[in-house]
Amino acid sequence: MSYTLGIDVGGTFTDVVLASEDGRIVTAKAASTPADQSDGVLAGIAAAAARIGLSPTALLGAATRIVHGTTVATNALLEGRTAPLAMLTTAGHRDVIEMREGLKPERYHLRMSPPAPLVARHRRIAVAERMGADGRARIPLGEAAIAEALEAIARARAEGVRAVAVCFLHAWANPAHEAATAGALRAHFPDLYVCASAEVLGQIKEFERFSTTIANAAVGPVIGAYLGRLSARLTEAGFAGALFITLSHGGVASAAEAVRLAAATALSGPAGLLTFDMGGTSSDIALLRDGQAELADGRMVGPARIALPALDIVTLGAGGGSVAVRDKSGLLAVGPASAGAQPGPACYGQGGLAATVTDADLVLGLLDPARFLGGARRLDRAAAEAALARLGVALGLRAAASDTALALAAASGVQRLVDARMADGVRIATVRRGHDPRFYTLLAFGGAAGLHVSAVAAMLGIARVAVPRAASVLSAWGMLNSALRVELVESLPQRPGVGADIPALRAAFAAMEQAGRARLPVADAPVTLRRAADLRYGEQVFELTVALDGLDFSQPDAVLAAALAETFHAAHQARYTYAQPDQEVVLVHARLTVAAALAGTAASPGEAAAIPAAAFAARRCFLDGAWQDVPVFDFAALAAGQAIAGPAIIEQADTTILLRNGDLSRYDGRGWLEIVIGV
Repeated sequence: MSYTLGIDVGGTFTDVVLASEDGRIVTAKAASTPADQSDGVLAGIAAAAARIGLSPTALLGAATRIVHGTTVATNALLEGRTAPLAMLTTAGHRDVIEMREGLKPERYHLRMSPPAPLVARHRRIAVAERMGADGRARIPLGEAAIAEALEAIARARAEGVRAVAVCFLHAWANPAHEAATAGALRAHFPDLYVCASAEVLGQIKEFERFSTTIANAAVGPVIGAYLGRLSARLTEAGFAGALFITLSHGGVASAAEAVRLAAATALSGPAGLLTFDMGGTSSDIALLRDGQAELADGRMVGPARIALPALDIVTLGAGGGSVAVRDKSGLLAVGPASAGAQPGPACYGQGGLAATVTDADLVLGLLDPARFLGGARRLDRAAAEAALARLGVALGLRAAASDTALALAAASGVQRLVDARMADGVRIATVRRGHDPRFYTLLAFGGAAGLHVSAVAAMLGIARVAVPRAASVLSAWGMLNSALRVELVESLPQRPGVGADIPALRAAFAAMEQAGRARLPVADAPVTLRRAADLRYGEQVFELTVALDGLDFSQPDAVLAAALAETFHAAHQARYTYAQPDQEVVLVHARLTVAAALAGTAASPGEAAAIPAAAFAARRCFLDGAWQDVPVFDFAALAAGQAIAGPAIIEQADTTILLRNGDLSRYDGRGWLEIVIGV
């Protein structure tokens, strides 16, 4: 029997999904270990092995593939634990990363300080070279310039530098100077992590290209060390299969590719779906249309602007472990600080004193203290009440008659606030992007989402919610169903009117297809191509990415140009509610996705019982301002077509789903709970 494993490291738990070749799905959880995530990964594998009666060595010996999502790069950027690095750049341009785009994240915050660059100014080393925007050398790169750069890097290396970013002007048009410099660095300093901007993000806009390359260099040694350590531990434990890593665009890549494009591991979820992933540390919200997740052209991670294609996700610092406090204005605030895996919420009994969302859910009666994680961890209700009572005192809730009443009032406030914050996150992902959330189904997953999704949907007027049986480990399960994927981009001449650039567009797609196929670690898998382009009106500064899959590229150039312009006008109308067909359209970038499905993907877990299940217990819950006795059902015992009316609780070992008054759920028998939200 062979197995594949999906492993997702979160801030609180490490989730493991094990799929056997006969279609069996097994899930397991282990506490995350921020000091060394590989410890939590190995613990999760051991827990999954125990579920099927194998030793970790036997399981890993029979495993053909592991797909792993890690937050090592994200944490390094957020916590300032990146590798010391230096930058080689065109003389006169070493301050590009400090001048940035001339914009502030909060334009009316007059005293906002700019984020500190990842590379100090004295380690930004000028090189006597210059490439023009037309790809011709204005100042050729001579041997003397390379020798001076090598001497400067030798001095920086003696001071502890472990990585070098090579960022030359207009390398997107001609990377020859960068390639020569990077080659010399790799030859002279094989122990340094070296990356060139044209290798990381070969497109126009100097700040975004420079910043992304610097971020890549900053986390490259960190990711390399982690994956090297993890690979060695897995091999020592008997694993001889392939290790793949989830990247920010939602696809997977080999471990070697993840080290090469390390920044893409940061920020690492059907038509008409809104995804709502609430875990222990954060909540992630994304919009899917026509069966595809939308990509953004990059995000901020700590001080770094990473302009690599990434899933367009709104992330909120609000999860089960998010800490509730009295902020500087005297009001209640939840997150972004989290209790994490250690010490965890107060109710974990591991020394945590701060009140968290999980503590509030427990005090409100929504969690069974004896059945959390299937009984593997018993929750301490008294500790949760004490933490929330202290919060209530800090908030000035002195009208409560007792500490219990004080804790209940604080817990109710925490619940309402976190629900409102997550509803606002959904609005950011939809309304601000020109979409009405009421026309979508809200897909809830993550261990904590089920308790809050009904309230969030009601706040937004969303009528339907879907919760999978694999909700708490859906990200790990999804990794097993992710394709190998390469995202490529090439900048085009940017002449007014797209007609003149159609030959360049065709050539760019052909070159990117060849490069993408070469970067896939499997040679014989069927390949899927998805074309897109960034376009803008002539007087605009920012461009809009438009999918081109519906266009016939066998058409004559003039016909294709007209169709391309019309596609852009329609996309602009859909996004911004207006179009300007009389204006010339400028073609900025060509984009190509090259994907290959991995064999043996896992089916969704979840079987149906033969007969409808009765409630196995009743729980006293605080709902709508009053205590109510609520029936509790076992998710795994539900029959196909079984309907349950709220108020009710549906739970399993790793997640709990709350149906509020007026909600009606139906189990489809294939692992999905459909909920119609009450008015």
